[in-house]
Amino acid sequence: MKWITRERPKIDRIACPWLIARFIDPQAEIIYVPAPEVISRAAALQAIPFDVPDVEYTHCGDECTFDYFLRKHALEDPALQQLAVIVRAADTDRFGLAPQAAGLWAISAGLSHNHTNDHEMLEIGRKVYDALYSWARYQQEEKHTWQYKK
Repeated sequence: MKWITRERPKIDRIACPWLIARFIDPQAEIIYVPAPEVISRAAALQAIPFDVPDVEYTHCGDECTFDYFLRKHALEDPALQQLAVIVRAADTDRFGLAPQAAGLWAISAGLSHNHTNDHEMLEIGRKVYDALYSWARYQQEEKHTWQYKK
């Protein structure tokens, strides 16, 4: 299936393709185009548009597109639900929702600055989301408590 969204991805437009490929559509093709072209190119390419206004897969109220994907596809994994709070907080500039959100935003903004190729950025971003998911699923109880002893 083809999925299409705005170019120059940051939080939601990296998190959603990661979620799609990992949990919804492993053969997904992600297409990035200039924002004004998303709807017309979606029709021409028979692609599903996401994270743009007036489409099914988009922000709803205080939630972001990642939240909608989880609800639409009944993804109830607690680690994904926790990741959704982090993504929502970073994507909507409400860092108080999750302590990880400001760091996720900083990483995303830095990746965007360092990489102009959207698909290259997506590949790097997928590793970031793999790591966040693994932390949420397996490692969040682990604390960094290294202490130097003489």
